[in-house]
Amino acid sequence: MLREGREPMAIAAELGCHVKSVHRWKRLKARGGHAALRARPNTGRPPRLSAAQKQQLTALLLQGALAGGGFATDLWTCPRIVTLIKRRFGVAYHHDHIGRLMAAIGFTCQKPKLRADERDEAAIEHWIRHDWPRIKKKPGARGPGWFSSTKAGS
Repeated sequence: MLREGREPMAIAAELGCHVKSVHRWKRLKARGGHAALRARPNTGRPPRLSAAQKQQLTALLLQGALAGGGFATDLWTCPRIVTLIKRRFGVAYHHDHIGRLMAAIGFTCQKPKLRADERDEAAIEHWIRHDWPRIKKKPGARGPGWFSSTKAGS
């Protein structure tokens, strides 16, 4: 289209792109010929961990935070995973970016249970039926007329 003498604005409008793209293509063609205009994949930033390191990380995570990471509890958090990666592989990650790495190696975000596995349902039920009513404040515990007004005519 440029060889035909068409204006970059008209070319951009017809192709549905920005006029700066047309100027960039023109500059690339002038510097490197037709080969410079070939599409190239955008590979992005190279990964910080190799495929082998990601497999090792997966194995460590599956062992649990106690065994695989040497932490006090068996709960994996993003900051703990950052620490594990730094210790084992010498690679620094920010904890905000760990979610993408975990998704890439097949993990999903999980929330811990709100109830303990050791919870004794029978003991809780007994407490609710017998102890709670005994210690709970009863209505009128402050004496009769607590809500009444001392003013005449009220």
